Amino acid sequence: MDTWKISGGESLFGSVRIPSAKNSVLPLMAASLLCSGTVTLTDVPNLSDVMASRRILQSLGCKVRWKGRTLSITPGQQIGSTVPEEYMRAMRSSVFYLAPLLVRTGKALIYTPGGCRLGARPIDLHLKGLADMGAEIRQSGNALEVTAPTGLHGAQISLRFPSVGATETLLMAAVCARGETILRGVAIEPEVIDLIRFLQSAGACITGAGSRTLHIMGRDFLSGTQFRPCPDRITAATVLCAVAGCGGEALLTNTCNDDLLPIVRVLRRAGCSIAACGPHSLAISSCGRVGGVENLFTDVHPAFPTDAAPLVGAAMLRAQGETAITDTIFENRFSCAEGFSALGASVSVSGRTLYVHGVPALRAARICAPDLRGGAALVIAALQAEGESYLTGIDHIARGYEDLTSLLGKLGARIVSTHWMDE
Repeated sequence: MDTWKISGGESLFGSVRIPSAKNSVLPLMAASLLCSGTVTLTDVPNLSDVMASRRILQSLGCKVRWKGRTLSITPGQQIGSTVPEEYMRAMRSSVFYLAPLLVRTGKALIYTPGGCRLGARPIDLHLKGLADMGAEIRQSGNALEVTAPTGLHGAQISLRFPSVGATETLLMAAVCARGETILRGVAIEPEVIDLIRFLQSAGACITGAGSRTLHIMGRDFLSGTQFRPCPDRITAATVLCAVAGCGGEALLTNTCNDDLLPIVRVLRRAGCSIAACGPHSLAISSCGRVGGVENLFTDVHPAFPTDAAPLVGAAMLRAQGETAITDTIFENRFSCAEGFSALGASVSVSGRTLYVHGVPALRAARICAPDLRGGAALVIAALQAEGESYLTGIDHIARGYEDLTSLLGKLGARIVSTHWMDE
């Protein structure tokens, strides 16, 4: 069983470059199906979810070339309309292929998407919006068939919740639909803005980026384009929280500082010193025993992001004071709490809230990553613990971090791959 051996108890010092955002790259790859020419994405991280998306594109008839950190996607003349079930189950983001396939082929056959088990993650908002645009939907078990034999038409759609996934799905549907679509109540996360910028670079007519209302005038086709995805704010949050919890000093480069403001504000409240070094870099210093942040709530952007909740929880395990983090997005966000407890932390979960009572020290333990961000949180926790901890379930982490061991290793973190049976 693949395992990381994490030697904790040391402060972190150094400089790291933040890679492009997984949550931007994946919808951009799906949106490439809307383009008539080659799409070139630069600075693409080597993630297992990116590899899964590459397999989906190839199964649909696209030519995909990955050289270094540049990914080139050329849609074929004949695009398939079915995403194989095993590929759908590999990751949540496979649902992004629904709208592009519907636009290109008039039909999409997909299956229940996979991903981390964070609780209910319905796609009803995606489907209702597509139905408003003329799609017909039939579901049988895990299979979902959506058809639009005469194409999609513009519509006025109001989302009851600013869902990132639904916003991105309906954007991809609307850019090539007949007439005008008005989307109200949309998500404004940085990754949504990135998708809008990508579609605009390919010729889409979209106004209102950054607001809760988007106006999209459909085009017959989009062209090929070259695009660089935005920096990964959650990877940046991971580094910031690791330094906050372990103590030390670090410089983060290739950041979008505005996108990190919700996280920066929380860590400053906890006592960290964080300063911008220009618009695309941040410096952080921490004594290693921060103060508790009392009541913290996640919500949609620009509020504190759900993906960062377990990371901040890990940074607070040795805090002087109490911390309570409530996640309003997912009901099972804090599955990592069991691992925190194994490391000697004083934590409990009630409903959607993680309660942390800071302790002076953590101890090494054998722990298992329950999901992507919870796994990264356990790495942060283990780096604070005295001794050598062993973390399994690292496949979850590989979905969203290109090489977390190397990234944190640049700051002096000692994390090496081993096997359970070796120890």
